[in-house]
Amino acid sequence: MRLIANIIWFLFGGLWLGLLWSVGGLILCITIVGIPLGTQCFKAARLSFMPFGKKVELNFRKHPIANVIWALVGGWAIAIAYLGLGILNCITIIGIPNGIQCIKMMKLAIFPFGAKIKT
Repeated sequence: MRLIANIIWFLFGGLWLGLLWSVGGLILCITIVGIPLGTQCFKAARLSFMPFGKKVELNFRKHPIANVIWALVGGWAIAIAYLGLGILNCITIIGIPNGIQCIKMMKLAIFPFGAKIKT
């Protein structure tokens, strides 16, 4: 079931989400200062391509300053976008699984430093 859900997710938006995160990571990695931020974008891209069957474990205490800087610079806007997409998906019965995945990615988008993606 996870395979089918991941294929549907990938075809109807996961590809574009993953590519956007990857391009953002590449742009950030061009500068030396942006490399830590870029690696977090690649972590989010990996989850965005195929999120079903994976869990996000947050560990805010591992890098609290980096998480606060990320959240203030743009993480909050990305998290709100994921929240909005999650709510829109959950309005329909068929979209509830996708809405749950958006909420999962919202957690990673707001505090990526120290977070781990478990299968």
